[in-house]
Amino acid sequence: MKKIVYIIIISVLLSSVAHAGFLDDIFKRLTSGTQQKNDESTIVSGLKEALSVGTENAVSHVSRLDGYFSNEAIKILMPEKIRTIADTLGKIGFQKEVDGFILSMNRAAEKAAPQATAFFMDAIKEMTIEDAKNIVSGGDTAATDYFRQKTSAKLYQAFKPVISSSMEEIDVTSRYRQIIQKYETIPFAQKPSLDLDHYVTNNALEGLFYMVGEEEKKIRTDPAARVTDLLKTVFGK
Repeated sequence: MKKIVYIIIISVLLSSVAHAGFLDDIFKRLTSGTQQKNDESTIVSGLKEALSVGTENAVSHVSRLDGYFSNEAIKILMPEKIRTIADTLGKIGFQKEVDGFILSMNRAAEKAAPQATAFFMDAIKEMTIEDAKNIVSGGDTAATDYFRQKTSAKLYQAFKPVISSSMEEIDVTSRYRQIIQKYETIPFAQKPSLDLDHYVTNNALEGLFYMVGEEEKKIRTDPAARVTDLLKTVFGK
């Protein structure tokens, strides 16, 4: 009888150990899953924080006075279609008008730029875990590419009316007409076809995305640009 009792006790103990091992295995799997979710949450939070910082910096840079005009990387230059015209006019005494036209195009872009912040913030809010993973593990401008995809069309629609209105206010269109009119006084000169609003809007957006890309590179490569603990955690790895 005692042997039977001992056998039963031993069987129960072994069963308990086996059961405990099974539960331990489940616990480890659950813990692993929780950790993964925590890591994903950290990645998304860190990335969103990084992009908020980066886009705000980029918009701030281009929105200030001379944000476009004094930055050779994004300065809006004379449209190629009328570059020859501008060069010709400059040589015959109208360089001041040409320079004023270039400055006014950049001023219009600087005025439109602050609108970009709201669109960037919306794109950040819409970001999925998969988007975040691809950006963190992507190239130096993976986030900038994401913004291009998500915001380009919306930004164009928002920028163009402001740029058009600004160019009227600061005489960009008037300066352009003056340049063309002066050029038309030259014998055999042909009037070019140019959508000036489209040209300035496109170049304003290209300059903006360029600056967003530069900010992204800083966060990825320069520890000093990781201004919060979360950024250090995510990009420090």
